[in-house]
Amino acid sequence: MYFFLSNLSLADISFISTTVPKILVNIQTQSKSITYAGCLTQVSVFYLFGCVDDLLLTVMAYDLFMAICHPLHYTVIMNPHLCGLLVLISFFISLLESQLQLSMVLSLIFCTAVEIPHFFCDTPQLFNLACSDTYTNTILLYCFGAIFARVPVTGILFSYTRIVSSILSVSSVGGKYKAFSTCGSRLSVVCLFYGTGLGVYLSSAISSSARKGAAASVTYGMVTPMLNPFIYSLRNRDIKRALQRILSRAT
Repeated sequence: MYFFLSNLSLADISFISTTVPKILVNIQTQSKSITYAGCLTQVSVFYLFGCVDDLLLTVMAYDLFMAICHPLHYTVIMNPHLCGLLVLISFFISLLESQLQLSMVLSLIFCTAVEIPHFFCDTPQLFNLACSDTYTNTILLYCFGAIFARVPVTGILFSYTRIVSSILSVSSVGGKYKAFSTCGSRLSVVCLFYGTGLGVYLSSAISSSARKGAAASVTYGMVTPMLNPFIYSLRNRDIKRALQRILSRAT
């Protein structure tokens, strides 16, 4: 669990570091411009760590499923080799997805200076602003979204469905409450991440206000990574004790 948490923290820090520093610079300089190379870099890195975050949430759901539904086999199945392999596969798939997104953006042609109604360069919004034909790119975007979003969502739903059914069989009311509290908080973050992310992608094909799209992008691009440490770490008793020891030494 701590191994996955450390990688999730790395992905979250890298995820928001792609956009937040540029936002702060724009606020300081009162300038909203970004270079073409900077936009391409932002697209590549943002989708890389966004997909890593996506897949790690799926891996952690599977880890929780094994811990609750198969506790006697947990240490055998979730051994260090499998955990490392799952993280490496997540990073490899994410790198592939980010390069596919980058290749689609590179194929676009822009007639003049454009203004993106978001706080970062997002592929669907760039499609809407391009002068070249984006029909094929839009189809590919939805295909990639179906693959890289539906498969993890299916795995998460399967894991939490089995977890809930296993919890319901527990006779202790206190045990049920504790388990449901942990699963409910984690599932709420997953729903927030996927719901707003899919909303941004789906809204690019229909008439939707730029303000609502920007608000949704802020939610899954900044709010959800900020909530992950509180949901996955600070609710853990061991991490709370370690944090208290650090704070006591500092004071």
